[in-house]
Amino acid sequence: MLKPIIERPDKTEAGRTKATPSIRWALASLSLSMLMPSLDTSIANVGLPTLAEAFGASFQQVQWIVLAYLLAITALIVGVGRLGDIVGRRRLLLAGIGLFTLASLFCGIAPTLWLLIAARALQGLGAAMMMALTVAMVGETVPKERTGSAMGLLGTMSAIGTTLGPSLGGVLIAGFGWETLFLVNVPLGIANFLLAARFLPVDRPNRKVGQGRPDAIGTLLLALTLAAYALAMTMGHGSFGMLNIGLLLAAAFGTALFAFTEAKVKSPLVRLTMFRDSALSVGLAMSTLVSTVMMATLVVGPFYLSRALGLDAAHVGAVMSAGPLVAALTGVPAGRIVDRFGAHRMTITGLVAMIIGLFLVAAMQGRFGVVGYIGPLALVTANYALFQAANNTTIMTNIRPDQRGVISGMLSLSRNLGLITGASVMGAVFTRASGTTGITAARPEAIATGMQVTFAIAALLIVAALVVALTGFAIAKRTALSEQAS
Repeated sequence: MLKPIIERPDKTEAGRTKATPSIRWALASLSLSMLMPSLDTSIANVGLPTLAEAFGASFQQVQWIVLAYLLAITALIVGVGRLGDIVGRRRLLLAGIGLFTLASLFCGIAPTLWLLIAARALQGLGAAMMMALTVAMVGETVPKERTGSAMGLLGTMSAIGTTLGPSLGGVLIAGFGWETLFLVNVPLGIANFLLAARFLPVDRPNRKVGQGRPDAIGTLLLALTLAAYALAMTMGHGSFGMLNIGLLLAAAFGTALFAFTEAKVKSPLVRLTMFRDSALSVGLAMSTLVSTVMMATLVVGPFYLSRALGLDAAHVGAVMSAGPLVAALTGVPAGRIVDRFGAHRMTITGLVAMIIGLFLVAAMQGRFGVVGYIGPLALVTANYALFQAANNTTIMTNIRPDQRGVISGMLSLSRNLGLITGASVMGAVFTRASGTTGITAARPEAIATGMQVTFAIAALLIVAALVVALTGFAIAKRTALSEQAS
């Protein structure tokens, strides 16, 4: 049952991977390819007030600067991952780096708001290529026994990009103007392109993959479906109206139509049989659930720190940086722990520790102030880094080379869908639990109650992820035993 998706790596490929020159420089390129899209996920947010003033636009208009980027990534990431499997992952990664860099230049010199939004969508396409293919390239760049360490490094770079975005954006706007929010990517992109062209392993021709053609209909259907879902989750700021419901229904219909289409075409974008692999299905489900929960810290945290604890903006920013900073510092050690103790065991360990940390966040509020928030949050984020390294390693290890791109894209998609869902759902839970629709006018006690309820529910979602993990591992073990018996 697992043969279409997973195969044992042959000795030739392993030897070629170990013989790849300058693995460290190759990892430096992959790290930049993860850092740059992550940085641009958060760097533009801090500039929205300045951009609204510069272009004479409303908040609803300038928020499309952020939304266009996220929508492009979400809608296209699986398609570009599959395209990389067909035309060559290194080749398409280089194209993605070049496109991202060029689009960043266009963003910085855009004369109107709508040209800036169009350039951001183009930048999102380049980011989708980089995010999908960076993880897929790990299997071709490092030896199998170092996969966990490489995944931990990429997780660290993602966290650094997310953490650095707001602070770097503030410095750039204050000192050099809003244009530098995007122009900063140009020198980084040029350096990354040169590193990737020089040190990433050259694509090896694969006759079987080369015979495939891009599934244009499936790609379009999936892109429209994901765009409808993302818009349903982001429009209205958690207040669901008829437009949101209509978009969700369109996304559900699109999902059904996509599944029907993929079952009929000769070279599908996503082979539905791959979901028979319990490791893949379980890993994607857990990634979505955990990302949904992690978004709660970004949605709920600022309101709790400012309204319930009375911190000013500077202190709120400092405390909010603690979580991503911990994830950045623990990413590489987490990867090494995964390599040493095994991905399955560390997946369970990370989830259990996250459950404990989330319940502590809910239980300790009102007793220890900021310390009672930062301490448990550090436990959550450190073990999120451990879970992410372990889960990515489980999914990407032993995958057939012609499937690495599309599965890497699906892994990135699951995380992105979790973040989008978390921003909407966890925000709605927080608002309802606070007992008010006007969250900025709520009393500190109501904010604290809403935060406690939200994090308790978040802990229950991780419990669900743990149940999914244990069930999936049991199924995989039973399948392996039955195959050995036959």
